[in-house]
Amino acid sequence: MAKKKLLIIEDDNFLAGLYTTKFELEGYEVIACDDGEKGLKTAKEKMPDVILLDILLPSKDGFEVLKELKREAGTKKIPVILLTNLSQKNDIQKGLDLGAVDYLIKSEFMPSEVIIKVNKYSK
Repeated sequence: MAKKKLLIIEDDNFLAGLYTTKFELEGYEVIACDDGEKGLKTAKEKMPDVILLDILLPSKDGFEVLKELKREAGTKKIPVILLTNLSQKNDIQKGLDLGAVDYLIKSEFMPSEVIIKVNKYSK
């Protein structure tokens, strides 16, 4: 059985490394990108099963990345989970309106809980 592919678009290298390790232990193939532009390009090339996307990113913010992913026929069906520190209601609503399947606030979710969420959408 092929491993499920997870793309993490996160500019905090410590956090990206932590999640990469956790998801590899769960049997995922993990690809990490540290800016929005690279993340978008990688999503189109690698076609991951699910994407964990930060909002505050260099080059292109997560909202722009999400908009573009949902606009393209090839990537619009990939579930995108926003994982961010932005906890304002309007940011959460904007993310969901743009097509994110879930919105997780970094400080409120343990890595193990994030894994449960990703597993839910990567079936």
